[in-house]
This record gives sequence, C-alpha cells and structure tokens, in this order.
Amino acid sequence: MPSNREKGRFAKKAYHRFSVFVVLERRQLDILERVFQAQLIRQIKKEMPDAVVLKTDPNYIQGFPDLLILRGKRWAALEVKREEHAPRRPNQEFYISKLNRMSFARFVYPENKEEVLHDIRTTLGTRRASRLPEPE
Repeated sequence: MPSNREKGRFAKKAYHRFSVFVVLERRQLDILERVFQAQLIRQIKKEMPDAVVLKTDPNYIQGFPDLLILRGKRWAALEVKREEHAPRRPNQEFYISKLNRMSFARFVYPENKEEVLHDIRTTLGTRRASRLPEPE
C-alpha cells in the first residue's frame, strides 16, 4: 500500500499532467480557430476574387469583428469562433448587431459556415468585377 507521501507525489504528477493537458488543449483550440479563420479567408477570396478581405486589429476597438470583407459598394463583417458555443467577449454582440443594421455582420463558426457564406454571397453579390460592372 502506498504511503501518504507517495500518494501526494502521485497526485502532484497527475495534477501537473492534467494542467499541461488543459494548457495544450486550449492552445489547440486557439490554433483551430486560426486555422478555421485562414481557411475561411481562402474560401472567400476564391469565391469572390475581386473582394478585399481584411483582418481587423483586436487591440484597436475591443469586440470589433475579426474580418471585414469589402466588395464594390458593399461590405460584410465576420466574428470568427472555433465552435458555436465558444465564449463571446464583451462588446462582440453589440458590434455584430450594430454592423448588421448597417450592412451585414455575423458570428461564423464551422457549424454555420455554409449558411453565412450563402448570406454573404446574397448580400455582396456573386458577380466578378472583371466580367460585370460593380453593383449599384
């Protein structure tokens, strides 16, 4: 039977391993959000080569959406999340609501990506600048 001292060492090792696991899991989730964002940007650029996709500075206005898509006289803003239930930071709901009243803004995550892209295509149009004039 292990002594209390041995039990304590085991508990510390197990706790340390769990802590490392939690830190690694959080890093993986962060990486997944960045990977998802990069894939999303590539897909938008592929579908709308005449659009400009900008990543906003998170330190400038706290809570402002991650991406701004400019196309002709229209625009859209997207707040990228790694999953549907990912926590939202203060002011994100405010800016998504405000910008959506102005033009188009949404939270986007893998589960609703296709729906949001469909809405962006509808809002910004699917015409290419090289073939057709800009929408008015």
